[in-house]
Amino acid sequence: MLLDILEAKKLAEQWRGQLELYSYQYYVLNDPQVTDFEFDKLMHQLMGLENQFPELITPDSPTHRVGGVAENTFAPVEHQVQMGSLQDVFAEEDLREFDRKVREIVENPVYIVEPKIDGLSVSLEYENGVLVRGSTRGNGFVGEDVTANLKTIKSIPLKLKEPVPYLEVRGEIYMPVSSFLKVVEQQELNGGKPFKNPRNAASGSLRQKNPKITAKRGLDIFVFNLQQAQGVEFTGHKQALDKMQNLGLQVVPSYIAVTDIEEAIAQIRRIGESRGKNGYDIDGAVIKVDNFEQRELLGSTAKFPKWAVAFKYPPEEKATELLQVEVQVGRTGVLTPTAVFRPVHLAGTTVSRAVLHNQDFINEKQIAIGDQIIVRKAGEIIPEVVAVVQHNGGLVYQLPETCPSCGAKVVREEGQAAVRCPNINCPAQLLRNLIHFACRSAMDIEGLGPALLENLIKENLVASPADLYSLTVDSVAELERMGKKSGKNVIASIEKSKNNDLSKLVFALGIPNIGEKAAVLLARQFGSMKRLMAASTEEMEAIEGFGSVMAKAVEDFFADPGNQQLVQRLEAQGLNMQCHLQAAGSQLQGKTFVLTGTLPTLKRSEAKAMIEAAGGKVSSSVSKKTHFVVAGEEAGSKLTTAQELGIEILDENQLLQMLERASLQV
Repeated sequence: MLLDILEAKKLAEQWRGQLELYSYQYYVLNDPQVTDFEFDKLMHQLMGLENQFPELITPDSPTHRVGGVAENTFAPVEHQVQMGSLQDVFAEEDLREFDRKVREIVENPVYIVEPKIDGLSVSLEYENGVLVRGSTRGNGFVGEDVTANLKTIKSIPLKLKEPVPYLEVRGEIYMPVSSFLKVVEQQELNGGKPFKNPRNAASGSLRQKNPKITAKRGLDIFVFNLQQAQGVEFTGHKQALDKMQNLGLQVVPSYIAVTDIEEAIAQIRRIGESRGKNGYDIDGAVIKVDNFEQRELLGSTAKFPKWAVAFKYPPEEKATELLQVEVQVGRTGVLTPTAVFRPVHLAGTTVSRAVLHNQDFINEKQIAIGDQIIVRKAGEIIPEVVAVVQHNGGLVYQLPETCPSCGAKVVREEGQAAVRCPNINCPAQLLRNLIHFACRSAMDIEGLGPALLENLIKENLVASPADLYSLTVDSVAELERMGKKSGKNVIASIEKSKNNDLSKLVFALGIPNIGEKAAVLLARQFGSMKRLMAASTEEMEAIEGFGSVMAKAVEDFFADPGNQQLVQRLEAQGLNMQCHLQAAGSQLQGKTFVLTGTLPTLKRSEAKAMIEAAGGKVSSSVSKKTHFVVAGEEAGSKLTTAQELGIEILDENQLLQMLERASLQV
């Protein structure tokens, strides 16, 4: 169809309007009016039109939702209105005290009660009804520009229903439970470190450098506050929420106005009872004074507003009978015990299993089969055993002395909680070992995913990582859903991996306690696989950032005859056994870092280890000698001190980039 520019413009506007309406009906109202096929067809039509007429592309086009060009950094955004936090309370009497203090200042307050969604706060800014910027909360004063990633969230309107001159709202990005479980399942299958809970998952997903990854994570949003507005007036919070909802924003659910604190408490109880039934994580409820003028009178403390308070729910707990303990063998051979108990209903779902972690955990709680145990959901998602409330007189459960999969005698290293099967050829470990060996951060064998590896094992073509290098095009091509072309591509990728640096191979071997950074340190220090295999614990402990536990794990791994044979086979098949990485540059040598606040994906201990591994030092206090302060959410006085001293402030993403430059340069 040949179109002129005017016809194309008219069509583009029409299709954009239709797509935004369909998205609103589907993602906000949960009332789809067209099939997925019809929606996708219209989206492809619009994408084709924009490709033909790029001058017609607008910032509010629904085509932006698929994810744009990957970003290298997130630019800082200074918030005009502070994105503060609320004071937490844990008892109903605290709520009555809050009410008493409010009534000392204002008469006849109206309260808005709403659920507190457990996610991460963002700001959305609209000019003339069009989304122009989205940013993270950061430290409340300065956040990061994540507009491209936020545009992938389909419940965020790219264009409001009215062209309001300027509107800034605050919302909570969250990951629905269904999305969280899918993401964690994929992470575990790929041998990666799974997210701990939906909040961490949402945070890590929103701050992806590539918006296309964010788009796949199934994030959502509830808008819960008006930050500022021009061209429209509001007298209270409920009025603002009502208006924002009419503009097409997905506002926080179940908000209600009450005039009595006991009514508010009753509503908070009802919200608490609904936890686990809504498909998203709630960690509390919020009471806010509705009227904005009354809020001004009430004011704030140095940390919190006096016109609102957040009530935090205790985790729901149930008693049940422990029926048995099942033991699974993981990728690294670790035996993980799982409690199997009489099913109980917790946080909206029925659960019958919970991880018991290790023997120390079992011993600490004196867990025996037949005991009455207390179970709850950590973070309202993951079942866990809290305590034993009644012993049946049986013996405390002990993990088996031999591997339940291969029969090898299990070992427990000194100072370690984990009990492990040392046999690298253990069948239970094989699939996960191969997935890890082939993954991007290890040998990076493109096309060799979990499904294909499972097929290779099933057909008895692979029983060890070394067997991958004996595969032929024909043997792969004959597998289900493969063919000659696919077989050639896989074999080519396997052959290419032979040239990887030694550090990649060391990580790929799956040595317990040895991550990517530690593998780089080992490869650089010893230069060759031969020297590394002969290294003593003393030599490894001398590496800055390397501990005794890590050194012992490496020594034990290479002392195993089966592992020695594996390395010999890999070398015979032509894999590179030399390190070609340069010694760690001087960029972080002598540099002092201070960590403050909660980082999106890293624990402080992890960040500290990574900095030290790259040659830097981590201090607990900020001084003139500090070179960098790494700040996360809820950063406190250390951030203020750093700003006063003019010290460079880094976020997690900037830190990771710096570490990559410092420790992985070639």
